[in-house]
Amino acid sequence: MNAITDTTPALAIEDLRKSFGKAEIIRGVNLRIGKGERHAVIGPNGAGKSTLFNLITGRFPPTSGKVSLHGKNLAGMAPFQINRMGLSRSFQITNIFPKMTVFENVRCSLLWSKGYRYSFWNLVSKSRDLTESADAILDQINLLNRRDLPAGVLSYAEQRALEIGITIAGGADLIMLDEPTAGMSHSETDYIVDLIRKVTEDKTLIMVEHDMGVVFGLADYISVLVYGEIIATGRPEEVRANPKVQEAYLGAALEAEH
Repeated sequence: MNAITDTTPALAIEDLRKSFGKAEIIRGVNLRIGKGERHAVIGPNGAGKSTLFNLITGRFPPTSGKVSLHGKNLAGMAPFQINRMGLSRSFQITNIFPKMTVFENVRCSLLWSKGYRYSFWNLVSKSRDLTESADAILDQINLLNRRDLPAGVLSYAEQRALEIGITIAGGADLIMLDEPTAGMSHSETDYIVDLIRKVTEDKTLIMVEHDMGVVFGLADYISVLVYGEIIATGRPEEVRANPKVQEAYLGAALEAEH
């Protein structure tokens, strides 16, 4: 078993590859993301960003290569097993229970970490600890005043905030967000960015995002994925100035922002 040290990265990817039939989508990705780092993965549509997320979280098995979480190889693990090791993610499409209340959505996501698991005889409604923990998360994501509403009636930005609350509720120390501000207005984006900054404090954040204002405002490091390969990784200012990145993606993306 690998020993975990202060220098062990939160996430390590080694020569990761994924093919669907003859089409190679991820082509030898290598990446190390340190503990507490905020890391953005950017690139054009079709670059393989969501596929990379699915490989990391166990939704897709890799064709070859290795993914390690806190030094432990994730090979062969199911998504729920990876989640219980401390990795949680959101999706491009909002993934909530619309007919359940906002409170019930968060409470459900707390059950495993609070020790309920497969205990069918415990009434969760009677658990003070569970209720207080769910309310604390709702307060953190600014939805306490929406507590008893069906989640489906929330605004789009509020639903995304709820999904972030669900993502962090299990106590994961590595959070993966897939296009968290997609389809939002400027004011909604500002709201979600502030929320992400707050709830991921002292955690490791990996996000896919197309809004360059969000990327450069949040990320400590940026990796650029183009046609399944990372062509650059570095601090935001280094990536912005990289000629290869300008040519392949960033120049057009920044122009699209204006």
